[in-house]
Amino acid sequence: MAASLGRAAAGNVGPASCRAGRAGLLARLQTSALTIRTLSSSNSFSQNIPNCLWKLGRLNHVAIAVPDLEKAQSLYKDVLGAEVSETVALPEHGVYTVFVELGNTKLELLHPLGDKSPIASFLQKNKTGGMHHICIEVDDIKAAMTELKKKKIRILSEEPKIGAHGKPVIFLHPKDCHGVLVELEQA
Repeated sequence: MAASLGRAAAGNVGPASCRAGRAGLLARLQTSALTIRTLSSSNSFSQNIPNCLWKLGRLNHVAIAVPDLEKAQSLYKDVLGAEVSETVALPEHGVYTVFVELGNTKLELLHPLGDKSPIASFLQKNKTGGMHHICIEVDDIKAAMTELKKKKIRILSEEPKIGAHGKPVIFLHPKDCHGVLVELEQA
């Protein structure tokens, strides 16, 4: 091939060497096509794809713990021009929430409600705040729980709780999710 490139650069490429190059390329393409056809029709290949009873949906929101909720609301609304919801208290979760609309997803601003709030302990470790969790929608939260338990993924509650959107939610242990607290929400 290097010799062919050298001849091409020197302008010494004749019809015979072009035909040989095209024939070699055609043979490689035919071999690749045969391999792809074999893989796509192979039963063992398609059997390796897990058959779940539930499906992940879209990213619903990214939650950010904030030490000063009013300042955070002002940043997103007044400085960045986003649509920002009113503050909603969720005593059963120990948080105040505010949602910031982004078009393709939302941010959830979290602030502690009470001394036993999980956000209060998060902010003790992270004084300026930071990303707390991500929330992904699922089409069947009960089926997801059953399958995730079988796969040894720890769920932080025995049953789903009603989340900020009025839908059932569960949280997956961050140590089982590469350091990220994952919330699953019924779509």
